[in-house]
Amino acid sequence: MSTPHEVRDALARTIVGQREVVDALVMGLLADGHVLLEGMPGVAKTLACRALAAAVGGIFKRVQFTPDLLPSDIIGTRVFDQRSGEFVTVRGPLFANIVLADEINRAPAKVQSALLEGMQERRATIGPDTLPLPRPFAVLATMNPFDADGTYALPLAQLDRFLLNVRVGYPSREDERSIVDRFSAATAEPERDIATLADVERWQVEVRAVHLNDRVRDYAVDLVRATRGARYVASGASPRAALALAILARARAYLDGRSFAVPDDVRELAPGVLRHRVAFDYRLAIDGGDGDTVLAEIVASVPAP
Repeated sequence: MSTPHEVRDALARTIVGQREVVDALVMGLLADGHVLLEGMPGVAKTLACRALAAAVGGIFKRVQFTPDLLPSDIIGTRVFDQRSGEFVTVRGPLFANIVLADEINRAPAKVQSALLEGMQERRATIGPDTLPLPRPFAVLATMNPFDADGTYALPLAQLDRFLLNVRVGYPSREDERSIVDRFSAATAEPERDIATLADVERWQVEVRAVHLNDRVRDYAVDLVRATRGARYVASGASPRAALALAILARARAYLDGRSFAVPDDVRELAPGVLRHRVAFDYRLAIDGGDGDTVLAEIVASVPAP
């Protein structure tokens, strides 16, 4: 039987450097959640998502988000079949095991809302039909920085559906040299079928069996509560953030081969869980501050058990 370590290693062989991104994608899959990758173009966000889909097999669909995209382009629509004289349902690319929403913030809010039901309820409504999505199901989204040309702000309700928001930075000099050596003469082809969909579903069940001590649970809850009313924060994280911290702590422990989660799991995952769930007020921009710095101060202010 395959292990998540093999999937992580396969991704690491395809994606040079970017270990945080690789770990986040695998943990998101183990936790049965969605992952948002944010960074400048050309830092392998799309390739990382393709590599994960290839490693676990199953159905993979990619949607390039553009300003003229329609909700029906994502979930599907009803068309009239002239031979039968009836309307039939045509399923969109959302009906896949792994959906890559590329440059998700280049489409307006009406299109973003089309993803909400699928991401949260794991189903899609097309006309009179409400259809279940395949299992396992994950949305991996890439996003350019909000201040880039042609981008829209994502609705907070949709951002809250992502387990993790990972910042994808530029590689180190050594990693960039390796990228040029490896891919300048050939295209990057992800490794395929390292695991099966049945393996993924088994891992997800085993992750939920990882022990979460009461003190570790309370630490996750206290971190989330500390964001509410903190300096520079307009609105704190929702209870969904505490749920995300709990399941991701279990996933991190499972990936490391442990049967229990520890406070370090929660602390290390907190920035990725909180940064897209916390709204900052105008004072942060006036003072020239940075959201991640504020979150780091909030995390440091909560004593670990």
